[in-house]
Amino acid sequence: MEKSLYPVATLEIAKKREELAPETLNAWRAFSRQAFADGALPSKMKDLIAIAVAHVTQCPYCIRAHTKSARAKGASEKEIMEAIWVAAEMRAGAAIAHSALAIDAMKESASSQ
Repeated sequence: MEKSLYPVATLEIAKKREELAPETLNAWRAFSRQAFADGALPSKMKDLIAIAVAHVTQCPYCIRAHTKSARAKGASEKEIMEAIWVAAEMRAGAAIAHSALAIDAMKESASSQ
């Protein structure tokens, strides 16, 4: 059986993480609770944003966790998929926007020839 690049998130891994840096983990948990609490944006919207960001950063753990959280908060499958499409557009848009760097480099190399 081939070992997965992403191990299953187990209680053993969680305990080890806490054992190695308990204060930092507790601070991160508090920050996470605050970041995802209802505020100017409702918590469900924050999870939809997190789903989009997780697709751009390609974090499978975040994708699963925030999808489950968003569903628990009433997000529809269509809302989740729409958030993913926004992420895809932003990632593709960044590639297009960054083409300005290549175009500028081509211009520089043409002028130095």
